Amino acid sequence: MNHVIRSIRADEWPAVKELRLAALRDPVAHLAFLETYEQSAARPDSFWRERAAGAAEGDGARQFVAVEPDGGWAGSVVMLVEKAGQQDFFDAVIDQDQGHLVGVFVRAEHRGSGVTDALVDGALAWAWERGLDRVRLFVHEKNGRAEAFYRKTGFVPTGGSVASQGNEGTRDLEFVIVRP
Repeated sequence: MNHVIRSIRADEWPAVKELRLAALRDPVAHLAFLETYEQSAARPDSFWRERAAGAAEGDGARQFVAVEPDGGWAGSVVMLVEKAGQQDFFDAVIDQDQGHLVGVFVRAEHRGSGVTDALVDGALAWAWERGLDRVRLFVHEKNGRAEAFYRKTGFVPTGGSVASQGNEGTRDLEFVIVRP
């Protein structure tokens, strides 16, 4: 793999938008993301500027990209910091400070090349540097490709799950990894 893994910069919001829209066109996007292409495409540029700024600075979230030698972005992940006592996306109270890995996407032509591994490793390193001891993520029960990857990376199922948003009658399974 000859990509550079780094945090995004706030001024890169157009590339953040383009990559997110590409992710939402992926055939399994309905299993992996909580929004649709149409919802995202309708958002104003101010939303994308704010989103990029929030994921480029501070300690609450960080977006990492895999930058190709020609400057293109092969993929991205986002690490959110969840604080004990706060409510999560599913209205549950978080019981300990932890990371939450979301928005994992690698363009099809880069899958299997090590890009996803490098992105997740970069996001985990950032979480560990912030003193977090645990990172979680959710995988749709029918997204076997993603589940296999996360298991290979060291994530283990907790037995917890939540109702899958937008996929009536299905579940998203919780996986965690702890700091080594």
